[in-house]
Amino acid sequence: MKSKIELYTIAKVKEFRAKADNMSIRYFADCLNVDHAFICRIEDETTDKAYNLDHLNEIAKILKCNLWDLIPKKPL
Repeated sequence: MKSKIELYTIAKVKEFRAKADNMSIRYFADCLNVDHAFICRIEDETTDKAYNLDHLNEIAKILKCNLWDLIPKKPL
């Protein structure tokens, strides 16, 4: 089961990915150097897979956003 902060960061990544011309999961995964199935497992709320800080740092570079945009402003 994912924590609130994991669900928040996953939702934010999906939001920024959608803003990036609806970047496909496959293309996003290629940019992140992971398998697209890994991203699918992360985005599936029933699995325990989640992004780590290294992933979030690379995601911010790929999506050209601030790392802090992917993290909640206040504790959840």
